[in-house]
Amino acid sequence: MQKIKTALLSYGMSGKVFHAPFLELHPGFELLGSWERSKKLIQKDYPEVTSFPSLESILEDKSIDLVIVNTPIDTHFEYAKKVLLAGKHAIVEKAFTSNVAEAQELAALAKEKGLKLSVFQNRRWDSELKTVKKILDDKLLGEIVEAEFHFDRYNPVLSPKVHKETINSGSGILKDLGPHIIDQALYLFGLPNAVFADIRITREHSLVDDYLDILLYYPNLRVRLKAGFFVREPNPSYVVHGKKGSFLKSRGDVQEDELKLGKKPNLTNWGTEQEGQEGLLHTEIDGKIIKEKVPTLQGNYCDYFDGLYHAIVNDKSEPVTSQDGVNVMRIIDAAIQSNEQMKAINL
Repeated sequence: MQKIKTALLSYGMSGKVFHAPFLELHPGFELLGSWERSKKLIQKDYPEVTSFPSLESILEDKSIDLVIVNTPIDTHFEYAKKVLLAGKHAIVEKAFTSNVAEAQELAALAKEKGLKLSVFQNRRWDSELKTVKKILDDKLLGEIVEAEFHFDRYNPVLSPKVHKETINSGSGILKDLGPHIIDQALYLFGLPNAVFADIRITREHSLVDDYLDILLYYPNLRVRLKAGFFVREPNPSYVVHGKKGSFLKSRGDVQEDELKLGKKPNLTNWGTEQEGQEGLLHTEIDGKIIKEKVPTLQGNYCDYFDGLYHAIVNDKSEPVTSQDGVNVMRIIDAAIQSNEQMKAINL
């Protein structure tokens, strides 16, 4: 099996939790190492890999096929561009870039170079989102008229990560949690016709936005996306209403928590939610009204890496394309404009 030799651009939480375990598990990838600035940690977990001293040392290493840009958002464009110019495939974490112009430039560069460029939207493979998609694919609710997605937390304390709380082109909830639910909405429903957004600061002493309420306008559908830090009692994370019925589902995917505990992503019971997290389906099927719990599908971020493997080796489409990333940035840019002008922005 062809090995895709891969390097990370940091080995903090994302490298340790969301990338390295899957690169180790998948037989088609080989983790060569990570760029590490001050803390040298990767060799404690993977003694055989390299702690690269600089970005240039990764770019100049001809054995590296794929680079994962998992650094702060305001560096994504600069680093991803250098990776592509060095002739290497790239995964870029969310938010893809700081604005849509940067996203479009990266997408065009990857196409020009014949390289694969993917945005790491792993939450398409969360257990609850996979379950919502199956409900929609099976048309159990009839024509969809309204959906509401939440990414809520209760955490009034400012993050200790300085780049998250200082004003820069990548800080704020719109570019942190926002890309998750924006991407999920576009994945399920496509691009809307217009965007309206309310973006606020609610935490004491915060300098960056920490509340968002985005409304996506479709011809016969409205999708509301909300995220904030003052939700002690969470709403259902996914609420979908159709002309025949409704589906409600809480956020219950266990993968991130299990990865943080050091568990390895096996392929048997990995990503299986605990009992009691089932979604509620209340609809009409064949003239009969039903109201029942729906078992949650198994989540699995391995599927993202498997899709990327086939994209690189067999020239298939990336599991999340650079155009997907451009589309999310279009929504983010429109949301910023809408909030400033207090009006809906046509796409």
